[in-house]
Formats: sequence, C-alpha cells, structure tokens
Amino acid sequence: MQAHETRIYAALRIVTGFLFLCHGASKLFDFPVPTPPEAPAFIIWVAGTIELVGGTLVMIGLLTRQAAFLSSGLMAFAYWMGHGLKALLPIANQGELAALYCFVFLYISARGTGTWGIEE
Repeated sequence: MQAHETRIYAALRIVTGFLFLCHGASKLFDFPVPTPPEAPAFIIWVAGTIELVGGTLVMIGLLTRQAAFLSSGLMAFAYWMGHGLKALLPIANQGELAALYCFVFLYISARGTGTWGIEE
C-alpha cells in the first residue's frame, strides 16, 4: 500500500477539489443544483467564489498550498458561523462536512501538490 501512497494522496486532492468546486458552482451558477433561496448574498458570492476557484486550484494542483489554506479557513468560518453555535458536536449541528473539509484542506495545505498536479 505504501507504494501507492503518492497516487492515493493525489486522488484525495483531486476529488476533494472537484467536490468543493461543485459547491461553488452551485452557489454561483445554480449548477449542478440550485442555491437555497434563503442563502445570504455574502455566502453566495464570497464563499461561492472561494469554493469554485479554490476547489479548481486544488484539483489541478496549482497554488495548492495557498488555495487549500484559504479553503480550510473558509470551512472553519462556515462551521462556527453556520453550525457550531447550534450544538457542540458536529453530529448534533450537521457540521460534519464543513469540519471534514476544513481538516482535509488543512492537510493538503501542509502537504502541497504532490503528484498529478501542475506544480509537481
């Protein structure tokens, strides 16, 4: 398994970036699913832009550390503002996805692009 570690990490980076950019595309372009109508404009424009651009950069492996660090911070902010004030634990406040994205992006920012990226 250790022989495949670099490729498994690349798959983690690529898939995480792709899933994150889908959140941004949803907020900015109502694709692949529409944004909930009650979402504030700040969330749509600021978070959507960071998700779309940050996710794309992480996925292709360009400016990976910076994009992942910014994305991690966005998800920490999203967790505390959108979920953390409702209940202490993520399972109780529906913040599991934000918490997971936060720490996966933090790991990616520490690790860097790795293989299969533009910055290899």
